[in-house]
Amino acid sequence: MIIIPAIDLKNGCCVRLEQGLMEKDTVFNDDPGAQAAEWQRQGGEILHIVDLDGAFAGEPKNRSAIESIVKSVTIPTQLGGGIRDIATIEAYLSLGIGRVIIGTAAQRNPAFVKEACAKFPGKIVVGIDAKNGMVAVQGWAEVTGITATELARQFEGDGVSAIIYTDISRDGMMQGPNIEATKALAEAINIPVIASGGLSSLKDIENLIAIESSGVTGVITGKAIYSGAINLAEAIALTKQK
Repeated sequence: MIIIPAIDLKNGCCVRLEQGLMEKDTVFNDDPGAQAAEWQRQGGEILHIVDLDGAFAGEPKNRSAIESIVKSVTIPTQLGGGIRDIATIEAYLSLGIGRVIIGTAAQRNPAFVKEACAKFPGKIVVGIDAKNGMVAVQGWAEVTGITATELARQFEGDGVSAIIYTDISRDGMMQGPNIEATKALAEAINIPVIASGGLSSLKDIENLIAIESSGVTGVITGKAIYSGAINLAEAIALTKQK
């Protein structure tokens, strides 16, 4: 189980949202590069970056902040938000981003995921965000008629490195991740699943470790480590215990 600290970018700052609502944001740091370096110092092994403005606009919006993050760390990074075409993927990978996350475009054009995986093997992650089990897109503003499992199954065999599964109702609410839904998704597909949304305590991490054998390989944490509810170094140490 890998603990993945998150940096969500809005107007160049590190923020956290509640349930994906842009108007319910809290700014935690106005220096993304410094924040990234701090998560690495505390033992972070991968950094998760989301261009929130890009997710809503459908195109990259926080390039300078993303550049500062990449320059500030040596650990791998993964980035999502507004990635809708091959050119954007190429631009981010050339910038030094390790993996890109396709969200809205994965639901609207699954063939794009297959093309991206073929062109950039090992570099493509699919982000599936769900509200009451149904996939939500366009910065979570639009709920579709397809379930998370139905969508994930479309990418079997494409070469997707991982599926990031977010339960929107839990995101930023510190109520614990949706263990049951995450486990069910992981068991339904052969692609590794990374949990996201709601992490609030070391007990939540223990609950996720308990379903690791189902195919849940990591968890993304944002608000919990920013607020101090979880100490990142302690969380990482917990995953190293045998």
